[in-house]
Amino acid sequence: MVSLALSRHMFRDVSYLPCLTKLTVSESNVRCMSAVPGPKPEGPKTEPNSQNTDDRKPLIPDRYRFKYPDLLPLPKMEWRNAIREKLERRDQMARRSQIDIPEFYVGSVLAVYQNNRHAADKKQKFVGICTQRDGYGLRANFVLRNVIDHIGMEIRYLLYDPTIEKIEVLRLEKRLDENLLYLKDAPPEHSTFPLDMEPEFIAEDEPVPINPVQVKLKPKPWRMKWEKWGMKGIAPDSFFPGQLKGKIPLVKPWDEMDLMKQYRQTIPEEEQQEIYAELYTELHQQDASRKRTRRKDSKKKK
Repeated sequence: MVSLALSRHMFRDVSYLPCLTKLTVSESNVRCMSAVPGPKPEGPKTEPNSQNTDDRKPLIPDRYRFKYPDLLPLPKMEWRNAIREKLERRDQMARRSQIDIPEFYVGSVLAVYQNNRHAADKKQKFVGICTQRDGYGLRANFVLRNVIDHIGMEIRYLLYDPTIEKIEVLRLEKRLDENLLYLKDAPPEHSTFPLDMEPEFIAEDEPVPINPVQVKLKPKPWRMKWEKWGMKGIAPDSFFPGQLKGKIPLVKPWDEMDLMKQYRQTIPEEEQQEIYAELYTELHQQDASRKRTRRKDSKKKK
């Protein structure tokens, strides 16, 4: 009872309250100031660099996937093997160090020098237009077509064939289609090239020209039903007015919007960057040596 009365008397006295209030406020102030971090010292201000890392160009040029499609593996996942693909790329680069494999596309005119034991001088040269490019890795191949003595001739070459001595680009250009198989049913003047054709040089910094020519086919019979393939390089007047009506096209236009189908049929861009980054140093050295050779040849002809 005495302690209870004493406590009541103490809190009844107003002189004790300021002390308690001051003590409480001072402790709370100390705790709050310790919890709040102080201002960090400002370091030296750096001016914005004109060459920002986000604006830098990627190390691997985008044109590599069009320039070196043979270095990419087969897009079928069930047939892929990482170890085999690396070994194939090593063999491909070893072959490229021995022979200059230039940049060419479907529609370019090439000259291929090949060893042939059945020839008189053990060598063979063939000039023609590239009508098809197919295959991946060491199985990459291309087809050349030429009309010699009114006879159409086509030869399929393996790109990494050890019997090939030289591949020379006489005319570098592209066409509107991925293959030119319809030249078999076209007039021979579209596939005739002289065997002594001189190379046509273009500037190194210029893009590859696209030839928009449209070929008019010969009258039927044709080797294939070209009206169903939707070829851009075939002249529309090659078909009759009612020939295209009611025909079910083999190449469906909605396939261009099918993202999953395109993903299954191609190598993803991220994986392409990894492959070309692995081979970038060797490819860059080969490109530099090829440019020096072209400059020397152009100076000699001048």
